Amino acid sequence: VQLQASGGGLVQAGGSLRLSCAASGRTFSNYNMGWCRQTPGKERELVAAVSWRSGSTYYDDSVKGRFTISRDNAKNTVYLQMNSLKPEDTAVYYCAASSRIQTVFTADPDYWGQGTLVTVSS
Repeated sequence: VQLQASGGGLVQAGGSLRLSCAASGRTFSNYNMGWCRQTPGKERELVAAVSWRSGSTYYDDSVKGRFTISRDNAKNTVYLQMNSLKPEDTAVYYCAASSRIQTVFTADPDYWGQGTLVTVSS
């Protein structure tokens, strides 16, 4: 699976961004998808994930109520809508695809996309 992420940028605190991740190469609908983020000196961590089987969504506590993950299997794309952004959301965001959702949770998926930088100014 090849993953192409886009949508990062610079936004003021309180603003919104939508990240997109387009997948190709394998049957997208069979993969659990997620977004992880990483800041300098820290490990990559899960932000949100969506199960291919049930459509269930999962969020880190720090983004609950502000971020929404969704997928469009017809377009082979997963989205991360980010609202009410905070300076602490500043990070490089990576999309992830995995046959086992547990490995998305642990930021150890089968596939990574390239990162897209999100910068939130105060």
